Amino acid sequence: MKLRNLSIFEFDEYASNHPLGSYHQSSNYALLASELGYDYELLGLVDNNNTIHAASLILIKKLNMFYKYGYAPKGFLVDYYNPNLLCEFTKAIAKRYYKKNVAFIKINPEISIGTIDYKNKTINYNKNKNIENILSSLNFRRLEGNKHFETKIPKYNAIQILKQTNLKTISKHTRNKINKSIKNGLTLEKGNREDIEILYDFIKNKKNYSINHYFNYYNAFSKKDAIDIFLVKINFEECLINLREKYEKELKKNNDLVNKVMINPSQENLRRKLASDNALNTYNENITKTTKCLSENKTMYIAGAITIKYQNRVYILISGFNQSFKSYCPNYFLHYMLIEYYKRDFDFIDLNGITGDFSNTNPYKGLDEFKKGFNPIAFEYIGEYDFIINEGLYKTLEQSGILAKEFKRKEKSIKE
Repeated sequence: MKLRNLSIFEFDEYASNHPLGSYHQSSNYALLASELGYDYELLGLVDNNNTIHAASLILIKKLNMFYKYGYAPKGFLVDYYNPNLLCEFTKAIAKRYYKKNVAFIKINPEISIGTIDYKNKTINYNKNKNIENILSSLNFRRLEGNKHFETKIPKYNAIQILKQTNLKTISKHTRNKINKSIKNGLTLEKGNREDIEILYDFIKNKKNYSINHYFNYYNAFSKKDAIDIFLVKINFEECLINLREKYEKELKKNNDLVNKVMINPSQENLRRKLASDNALNTYNENITKTTKCLSENKTMYIAGAITIKYQNRVYILISGFNQSFKSYCPNYFLHYMLIEYYKRDFDFIDLNGITGDFSNTNPYKGLDEFKKGFNPIAFEYIGEYDFIINEGLYKTLEQSGILAKEFKRKEKSIKE
């Protein structure tokens, strides 16, 4: 068999029918990557009948005047359980790129090696973990210790089964937050390219990307109607009615607690009185804020998301919300309404990265707990590997610190 360049049609058709296919392995993603400074090739290993047996989008980036590296986003489209095929494919790739001064090719296949059991705080591994040994035997080097967000794509992910998700299947805490957000007058709106400017205010501090990065995403994926923009709007009139009702209800409860404390100043009664005082203060602040916005006739968006659609799956590329309106629970509302919006036409929604850290000191514990509340299936994937093509160049890059600088990630915790 031989390795050759594939046409866009050939590659997209093969990728869309491959078990490991994702939007990362598509001609759309290749166009996006070209805007980020990568060159790219769509490669396939074909036999004498021109049948494709393996393929990959390979992105090439210069690190300086002399060194380059490659990246196969979400890994090669190949049968990893077929060592002979994998060996032939990787040897052909190594031969091609050694001549081009490429030190290595990074891969991160979406191969699940285990599922997370949150109840027992363990990971139940499956037979796919054996692929780690196959990769190691073929000169792939694994990135170690990536329980958080050390990799280009998260190693741990939460996948929601859409048609099995409703208010009864999610946690009580999350359900209460969603119901609260609905009573607060939140609504979901479908946006367009221009609305990225509104959305960017909610996401600009989450990653080191300019607004042009998201415009590039839109330009690349809108050609096939594969990207959606969503915004969460607040109806201040409806919100104000609900807030006043809640305030009056809490005020009555607070007056009852005053009498109870006077009769029995126990620790429990004092605790409940303090909690009620805090609730009244929060309602009062929100009433003041909402009244001001209503008087100014403001249309305000307080959250948003970008999603990518591929085959039977939706990916939440990024989402965010206005922290000033955190008490209105916009992030819970946004995610649940996305589930409701897509469940008729798609099977899964990818809630994006989580961590494999069950400790109380996990800096991303808030993010994990937020997504866990929707009761998704949480996977550990096989992780990130560097396929070494030129050992000497790779060691030079590693020792110089160039690799650490190139792949440094920034990810904010979500505290709900």
